[in-house]
Amino acid sequence: MNDEEQLRLPSIFHYIVGGLAALFSCIPIIHLSIGIAIVLGAFEGGRCSDGPPAFIGYIFIVVALICIACGWAFAICLIAAGRCLARKRCYIFCLVMAAIACVFVPFGTVLGVFTIIVLMRPSVKELFAATKSQ
Repeated sequence: MNDEEQLRLPSIFHYIVGGLAALFSCIPIIHLSIGIAIVLGAFEGGRCSDGPPAFIGYIFIVVALICIACGWAFAICLIAAGRCLARKRCYIFCLVMAAIACVFVPFGTVLGVFTIIVLMRPSVKELFAATKSQ
């Protein structure tokens, strides 16, 4: 396989892993819903007439929104890195995103390590440099 094909595969897999990351980032929507229900008083009136205090609901809401926003930002950056790999642009951004992707176990780890190995080749660095000079 030549360097062009070696860059095309991680590019495609960045799109796939980015989509998975966006999907998994939606899991805290459950916590967001629970937080909203707590704030609106949906848990009051049962066996215990007192539901959880409203500040607990706000904690659920804030933490869930932070997790969702960070996950979607990560997914968008992964997809952008895949696009940059396909265009052979933004070498440092692609390398940094490959390193950060290693945290997203197990898919991101495999993708990140494979991408770092490909990007460290001198011939691949030359492809990025040639694209940059055009």
